[in-house]
Amino acid sequence: MEILLENIIIYSSVALLCILAVFFYLRSQKKKSKIVEQKIIKAKEDGLYEPVSLHPVVNINNCIQTGACIAACPEKDILGIQNGKATIINASRCIGHGACFHACPTEAITLCIGTEKRGVDLPHVNQTFETNVSGIYIAGELGGMGLIKNAVEQGKQAVENIKKALDKNHNATYDLIIIGAGPAGISASLTAKKHNLNAIVLEQDTLGGTVFTFPRAKIVMTSPMDLPLYGKIKLYQTSKTELLDLWQNVISKNDIQIKENSKVESISSENGYFKLETLNGEQYTSKNILLAIGRRGTPRKLDVPGENREKVAYRLLEPEIISNKNIIVVGGGDSAIESALLLAEQNKVILSYRNDVFSRIKPTNSNRINEAIEKGIIDVRLNTNLVSINNEDVDIMDTKENNQYNIKNDLVYIFAGGELPTQFLQKIGIQITKKFGDAILKH
Repeated sequence: MEILLENIIIYSSVALLCILAVFFYLRSQKKKSKIVEQKIIKAKEDGLYEPVSLHPVVNINNCIQTGACIAACPEKDILGIQNGKATIINASRCIGHGACFHACPTEAITLCIGTEKRGVDLPHVNQTFETNVSGIYIAGELGGMGLIKNAVEQGKQAVENIKKALDKNHNATYDLIIIGAGPAGISASLTAKKHNLNAIVLEQDTLGGTVFTFPRAKIVMTSPMDLPLYGKIKLYQTSKTELLDLWQNVISKNDIQIKENSKVESISSENGYFKLETLNGEQYTSKNILLAIGRRGTPRKLDVPGENREKVAYRLLEPEIISNKNIIVVGGGDSAIESALLLAEQNKVILSYRNDVFSRIKPTNSNRINEAIEKGIIDVRLNTNLVSINNEDVDIMDTKENNQYNIKNDLVYIFAGGELPTQFLQKIGIQITKKFGDAILKH
């Protein structure tokens, strides 16, 4: 009887401990879920909940709450656990690393682009990165994968596929012409070199493509990447200059041929290969073409009086040589924020943005601009539009107060995004479709 009583006490104690453990666990999970719920509410208020570009979509039926996706994400508060399932918090801050996609043990995450409400124009490409025009391939930002690591990987894979399909019995000068010397183009050129393909790179500006247009001191956020003919590179935080120096060294070491300031104006099919002509009249022929250009083929303009004045620019290259100027920066994205912060070190800067909140910037930039506002370093004017650019001043409209006013001004920097090179692509014959939440990466 005593033994039975002891066993009852022991089992009761164990059961009580289990119940207490479950109770405290559930309470902890409920508390964490409540925190995530509050973050989602805040994200909606700040305009950060809706995705801008590539973003994860969670299949809650497959999610088992491992938290692997949250731990793998290099950014903060993109994903969280709510009511026992992974959920999106700040979707607009996702920059498409894809780490969550690869980390999920139950394949519950898909990377998508566009939403049911807001479509994104993308050229048609298949699994080998070939477009509907046989022999023309697309990799990198133009295809929806703007992150440096992803662009590098796509450039490599595209050329691997070109190599497999290449018939060397052709009459063109080159096996492959790569258009664009950004991350995808550089990776593609190194892969072409690795496979002894006769290739050349044509770049409309200079080495680095879109990266070159970043402000000089801008920090490029990226994760480890495997660069062909070089190996694994770990660049979690680096300056634009350091990244460009690395690419320049790799290209020089491998004798890669890059023709800068060679903007391709036309591509036509001729005798089983392609004929290209550049803006300066040069002509090339190639069996295959890889388009590794950015989505922002042409800077988007405001179409306001005076926008053609010399004091207006659409990119900032050397902020350190600009001082003691009255500057207005137009835009609400990362480029506008970072440029305004750099210019504010030696100038009086006004940042004009048409909306009432910065909804598409990285957390670090959000913190930096808020700190600059508190310290009076930058004069941020939300709900404003630039309506006229004059010789010594500009006219601004406050849309909330319905009031127009004039301010003294020396320089204007406009960061309103860019236009997809739709006409160029359509002239080649490449189909463009609007993606409404379509999967880019899925298991």
